[in-house]
Amino acid sequence: MSDKEEVGELDITDEMIAEGRSYTGVMPDDMPKIMAKTILGIDLFSLRIGQVACWLTVPVFVAMFIEVVGRHFFGSPTVWAYDISRMGAGAMFMLGAGYALSKGVHIRADFMYRNWSVKTQATIDLTLYILFYFPGLIGASWACYKYAYKSWSIMERGMDTSWMPIMYPIKSILFIGLVLLIIQGISETLKCIYAVRNRRWP
Repeated sequence: MSDKEEVGELDITDEMIAEGRSYTGVMPDDMPKIMAKTILGIDLFSLRIGQVACWLTVPVFVAMFIEVVGRHFFGSPTVWAYDISRMGAGAMFMLGAGYALSKGVHIRADFMYRNWSVKTQATIDLTLYILFYFPGLIGASWACYKYAYKSWSIMERGMDTSWMPIMYPIKSILFIGLVLLIIQGISETLKCIYAVRNRRWP
């Protein structure tokens, strides 16, 4: 008996949703050109931002490595590693959120979703984008814009550590990340419209 037969078939349906949404630079021939260009342009933009954001793992890793080595081997913990790591991880999360959406890897009830027809999937997605996604993100973006603007106006610094790092860049990234999600949401909405009409994903 093979190992596969012993453990049973591995269900990789959820992973395949993401794998099937890789950027190809090609849209169906029956898609209106303006729609295709908009989707491809936004998806490529999100891909590039995601590629840049992934490099933030480097300063996060370096900061944590220095902290661990200094603390455990030299008895000299840093005052800045924690702030660098949380800011770097937060920036990576926010800047990569649009790319994650383009790949379909945000949390949702995939155990239900994957069993629906394409038209049903697209109809529900489209409804949720219009009723909740865009209104929610636009409201949150406006709040974060005011949050970041105030931080810049007072040149805010963190007061919870002795290092007192500057806070306005990371608060600006929160706003930027939400804007990137809105932009990618436009592409996803257009994909839903196409899928509702044609009963297949582009």
